[in-house]
Amino acid sequence: MTNSVDRETLLGFARSFEGKSKCVDCQSLSCVAWESVPGGFITKALECIGTLRVEDAPECWEEHHPKGTNIWSKDAPISISFHPYNKSDVYECKHCGCKYLRYTECGGYYVDERIRELNGHLIT
Repeated sequence: MTNSVDRETLLGFARSFEGKSKCVDCQSLSCVAWESVPGGFITKALECIGTLRVEDAPECWEEHHPKGTNIWSKDAPISISFHPYNKSDVYECKHCGCKYLRYTECGGYYVDERIRELNGHLIT
């Protein structure tokens, strides 16, 4: 069972990496906004440390963009009650401790693993 993560815990995860440097593996990720997991990235270097998904919560596909951002914006808020955060898990690099959010986008004809670096300044 994956641990549920609330806003305060998520902020703690984000703060735990502030001011630190990424390892060689994580330096290849430039995911300040959501992006597809790069094909050459070794995802086994990341460990799931929690989930933002809430069991039995009503479906919510609405996104939260109060300042005109979109899902691909570098400054889009991390709003855990809204899509895609409400379908995301929190990962930590086993080497350097950098934290990431990950979710799987399932379209009609594709599956896309997406990742975004956790930035505490964007958590709403």
